[in-house]
Amino acid sequence: MALLATVILLGITLQLPCWAQENQRPLAYYRQEQTNGGGDFGEWWESSVFYQLIPRSFRDSDGDGNGDLAGLLERFDHLLELGVTGICLGPVFRSPKRDSGYDVSNFREIDPTYGTMDHFEEILRRAKMAGIRVVLDLVPNHTSEQHEWFQKSLRKEVDYRDYYVRREGSAAEDELDHPPNNWLSQYHTTAWTRNNRDSQYYLHQFGAMEPDLNYRSAKVQQEMEDVIRFWLDKGVDGIRFERVNHLLEDVQFRNEPLIDLEGPSQYDNLDHIHTRDLPENYAIAFDWRAVFNAYNQEGVDRTARKLMITSAHSDGTTQGLERTLKWFGIANRNGAHIAQNFGLLERLTNGSRAEDFQRVIGEWLGAMPTPGGANWMLGSHDHRRLASRFGRELAAGMAMLAFTLPGTVFLYYGDEIGMEDNEEISWKQSQDPLGCNTNASTFLRYSRDPARTPFQWDSSNEWAGFAPSHAPNKLPWLPVNSNYPTCNLANERTSNRSLFHLYRDLILLHQQSLTLRRGTYQSFALPNNVFAVLRSLAGDKAYATVLNVNPNTVTLDLNRMHRQATEASVVLASPEGDHEPGEIIEDISSVTLGRYESIIFELKSGTMAGLQAVKVLIAAIFGLGRLYNLCQSL
Repeated sequence: MALLATVILLGITLQLPCWAQENQRPLAYYRQEQTNGGGDFGEWWESSVFYQLIPRSFRDSDGDGNGDLAGLLERFDHLLELGVTGICLGPVFRSPKRDSGYDVSNFREIDPTYGTMDHFEEILRRAKMAGIRVVLDLVPNHTSEQHEWFQKSLRKEVDYRDYYVRREGSAAEDELDHPPNNWLSQYHTTAWTRNNRDSQYYLHQFGAMEPDLNYRSAKVQQEMEDVIRFWLDKGVDGIRFERVNHLLEDVQFRNEPLIDLEGPSQYDNLDHIHTRDLPENYAIAFDWRAVFNAYNQEGVDRTARKLMITSAHSDGTTQGLERTLKWFGIANRNGAHIAQNFGLLERLTNGSRAEDFQRVIGEWLGAMPTPGGANWMLGSHDHRRLASRFGRELAAGMAMLAFTLPGTVFLYYGDEIGMEDNEEISWKQSQDPLGCNTNASTFLRYSRDPARTPFQWDSSNEWAGFAPSHAPNKLPWLPVNSNYPTCNLANERTSNRSLFHLYRDLILLHQQSLTLRRGTYQSFALPNNVFAVLRSLAGDKAYATVLNVNPNTVTLDLNRMHRQATEASVVLASPEGDHEPGEIIEDISSVTLGRYESIIFELKSGTMAGLQAVKVLIAAIFGLGRLYNLCQSL
């Protein structure tokens, strides 16, 4: 018994430093967050990895210059090999495609350019077999001018008269008819256009070919709810509603004030208090959530629940963050399951410091109303590509960071091989109206085409394998980046250390690690401008993700993150860095990080190792005691 008491006392002594660490706040401690409570892992999307792809740019199966659903089926194995758990499928609805397919002429039909409904249903079937979720992208703010609803409204059919936002022109001193107010579209024009068949102006916050729906009409609200039900009944796992902060406008149609009174009348110089982020927008989304709730009633298997995502660009301010978070719900009304977080996309650059990383991530986690809604976007079709924003080296670090943060990750197609913006697109080749509505000298400042170019599969032909070599009939709808001979999936797959292999390993770690799914979170702005994240979970592994956000070599003391750590092993590392997975770091007080190098460490504590030995010894002693008692009873 004396021996047993000694062993227990030793165990308590060894455990004391661990208890001390758990109950004190480290100097660099910023936030600790439990990602989910309860005895299970919550909803299926809470740790998902969604692959955002534009079907038109993924794979062209027939050589007509446009990617299609058959091409997606041909290359479906890429999604399996990468390991993603879901896809966000870009616009596939019937459309004249004057705005990359976001100008929809029928919300219930697949555009023939992409294939048929049979193709779409085969994707759903393949995805279900593979355990991959399919989320459909939908922009509910507007339709194409070719949509049946708009054409009927132009014909003044009574049932469709109020489907769109219409207004009489305003008379000025020159006695000429002018647009109703000073509202501007995002595409560098007035937000008002008058059709030759109508005396009134119609509103379009985007292109003139995209008239805004009137969500103050109960009929329009019902129409969109029916569209939602159509696709949920079809079998999609969720819908991502984009540009939802533009749904409603000021009922009085008041002019928007200039930000700079001396500045030009341009979209960026208007304070959009009457056309964006109106409080009534949230009520529309909350009604949509009620549609989803009908599919997610109690008793429905959690794995079969439908996911609602909202995507609303913010301005990067504290007020913008507050507006984004309201999409989750207000008071007793529930909104999106996931309100997309644009922090990594819009608030951080390759010039950001460690403190900036800490603030942006911490503000989101600190303000998020529901743990299950944590999410991180690495790229999108509306932003420059990850490798172009941060450089290839730091882009790897951004991926390592995102995949070790709590929550869902949204990955943009091509980022897994380091695709970059194609800045060689010419004025004649440009498709995006955001750029086309400017001029030949300035269009690249605005165009989103450089980030939407075809996926670079290999160097088998001049289209980077986007289309088959045997019979291409047309050039791709956007030109392939000229760096495709070196930057392509085939090269990435054959390289021992590449971004592609890093992404595969990150996704696997993100999915399998109990610590990353359930563990606590701390962040650190360390000396030498190093940003670090510590994820830990009692009884499981501790991971430290460190990013050197400097263009030069620095040293790092891992004890600043975990005082009891005595040893570290490299789990994953930047492909261009000097450290390799599996490497053991014995001197953790002076770890060298190369320029823009990032590493995920597994940290080990000597006290924990000692405690494990004590636990084994205690178990052995109790085992011997039971054996002695058994012998005495014989």
